[in-house]
Amino acid sequence: MTNDTNLIASDIEEYLRVHENKDMMRFITCGSVDDGKSTLIGRLLFDSKMIFEDHMAAIEKDSKKFNTTDESFDLALLVDGLQSEREQGITIDVAYRYFATEQRKFIIADTPGHEQYTRNMATGASTCDLAIILIDARHGVQVQTRRHSYICSLLGIKHVVIAINKMDAVDYDQEVYKKIKADYREFAKQLNIADVRFVPISALKGDNVVNQSENMPWYPGSPLLRLLNTVEISSNAIDQFRLGVQYVNRPNLDFRGFAGTVASGEIRVGDTIEALPSGKQSKVKEIVTFDGNLEVAYQGMAITLTLEDEIDISRGDMIVRPHEKPQSTKNFEADVVWMDETPLNVDREYIIKVGSNTTVGAATSVNYQTDVNTVQQKPATQLALNEIGSCNFEVAKEVQFDAYSDNRATGAFIIIDRLTNGTVGAGMIKRSLEATAGPKSAYSEFEVEFNALVRKHFPHWEAKNILKG
Repeated sequence: MTNDTNLIASDIEEYLRVHENKDMMRFITCGSVDDGKSTLIGRLLFDSKMIFEDHMAAIEKDSKKFNTTDESFDLALLVDGLQSEREQGITIDVAYRYFATEQRKFIIADTPGHEQYTRNMATGASTCDLAIILIDARHGVQVQTRRHSYICSLLGIKHVVIAINKMDAVDYDQEVYKKIKADYREFAKQLNIADVRFVPISALKGDNVVNQSENMPWYPGSPLLRLLNTVEISSNAIDQFRLGVQYVNRPNLDFRGFAGTVASGEIRVGDTIEALPSGKQSKVKEIVTFDGNLEVAYQGMAITLTLEDEIDISRGDMIVRPHEKPQSTKNFEADVVWMDETPLNVDREYIIKVGSNTTVGAATSVNYQTDVNTVQQKPATQLALNEIGSCNFEVAKEVQFDAYSDNRATGAFIIIDRLTNGTVGAGMIKRSLEATAGPKSAYSEFEVEFNALVRKHFPHWEAKNILKG
């Protein structure tokens, strides 16, 4: 019996305390189509004894109907829950699964490998600490392998495990493993990934997933689960306090609180704060949570702050310490992953959402588009579906941010189509352009609304030209 099992049997309260204090790691599985991502997660859950008996019975029944692996038990069905996923044997939507070991708790994002679902992969990767990129040993490094690796680098994931899967299909040949490892290392030189590790596995057979494989004695490293348990994960968020106001809580005349999730840093009762963009200051009176009041709150906590003074703070404002202000700007440069069939066009208005701050704006230029095969930058005037590039943006009101490389929570934004209200792109802010932009344009909130009105009734007209004419 494991220590956890012993505690459950003897002291459930101690087990819950130990479990609550375990480190949490979020990781993503990604890679090309049919590289075995769902099967790998199924193997992790199965060999870690994290599947309930009734779930096992249901999967065994479904395996007879949907099995795509010619095995009596199709592990991929543990995470591929959609009917179309089971019929085709592919992953379409992001599936999240939870499991725990004695060392850590894990949240897994199983993402699709098809190019048309790259946006789903980017969504799953945006909150992860580590990426497991699978490579089919029969096919080596593919286009989607490079694309997903580049997106992981772009999204600030610093730890990557390259799982070279289906080693059983190549007779556990060490030379195949060494060639793929060399090919990927050559490509990874162009990426901003600090920690890259390699492990040869067979998710279907269980080799080097949870237990050391007897079929690959030439591999001296740890199995995949041991790597997940031991890799050192450090947050890339700055220590400065950031709280984006998501809701103003006003249940009665005696209470006004500002609710949100602490993006980074910590805050204590009595600390002086400043609300942006107004610049008004006050002191923290209470830190209110569902479980009661706190003296101090940390990154990741959902809290409500009450203040000693009545100052005007609205949804979308950011609460910080006066000496730890983020950047504020209407013009910025950002990396963009485009997720819509309709390309990103310069000067077309979109809703820009940075944290809880929502405004309207447009891309003023596309600086370049990145070729995911070579990571080379090439000229572009727009971004098509699944393309990645650097753009300059101009928005109607100032947004507060930290560079994405410093703080993923405050440096990320999404682009929303104003007509369909669908998310069409995701961006990572690199820097403000205020210092280099020269004279500010007359891109006012009035222009934004006027332009939208003209586009609605006369879609072939360009409202900005009307105003300037």
